[in-house]
Amino acid sequence: MSPDSMLVFVTSDKGGTGRSVTSCNIAYRLYLRGMDVAYVDFDFGSPTAGALFEIGHAERGIAEGHGLHSYLLGDIGEPRRLTVGRETDRPQLRRDAPGARQLVLLPGDAGGGEFGCDDAMIERGTTLLADLLTVFDVVIVDLSAGRSVALEIALRATASRMLRHRAHRWLVFHRWTRQHVLAAGGLIHGPHGLLNAAAHWDHNPDELLASTRCVRTAVAASDRTRTTDHPPQAAWLKEQANALRELAIANGIGAAMVLGQTPIEPMLQWREQLILDADVNARLANPATVEAYTDLARRLTDSATWDVD
Repeated sequence: MSPDSMLVFVTSDKGGTGRSVTSCNIAYRLYLRGMDVAYVDFDFGSPTAGALFEIGHAERGIAEGHGLHSYLLGDIGEPRRLTVGRETDRPQLRRDAPGARQLVLLPGDAGGGEFGCDDAMIERGTTLLADLLTVFDVVIVDLSAGRSVALEIALRATASRMLRHRAHRWLVFHRWTRQHVLAAGGLIHGPHGLLNAAAHWDHNPDELLASTRCVRTAVAASDRTRTTDHPPQAAWLKEQANALRELAIANGIGAAMVLGQTPIEPMLQWREQLILDADVNARLANPATVEAYTDLARRLTDSATWDVD
């Protein structure tokens, strides 16, 4: 097991946060930085990472009982691994990164859904993550939204003797709206939230909090209040922006807890997918979107991001 390999769990309290599309783009940017990356689709209710990587035969999970559902339930010995560069239908992705690194998807089962959790399932999940850490520099685990069985598996696996001393990060995604800020704060700090559940499974809540950051998605341009032609609207937008910042602080997810943010991207409003440099060069996507994904990937793997004074 590489001493520098890292587990990254991505979650959200609400759907529609851009969690999966953003984390897939982060995975792709890490791959371009010369890292071996595994993307593990633990979104059991909606295993659609295959669609984001444009793997046609796995758009809603993989068929024939070879996915993560079947593995965790003990029906198969190993889940299927799909190398994105070989399996994708998108020609621009069928290229090797510098150093011929790997970007691999472990999909869920097509038609799968949420299920109960037992000790044998936790052992299988723990073994899978430990095995992936021997091969990949970064293992990104996309958890189902909310307080799901996927979250329980992640917490119990990282509390196990096999993984408790491994680096693991937690990214909580939310849009920059009042409802999403409240939901994200509750998911981390609430009575049934991440820190409370972590303590139940023998984690140190303070250590887990230090390993947790938020990602704000679809954030409006900061200069919008200055460019509007309607002074009342500009005043209202400024008031709302200030109120959101205060609300985030009050709910424990202020600026110090933020890994980064992504802008509103018209391309993604029409089609959720990886944003490639070719899309920017063709003027189909905005440069700021790629810059945001690149910065998130950099900060995620920069030890200074996670240093605690």
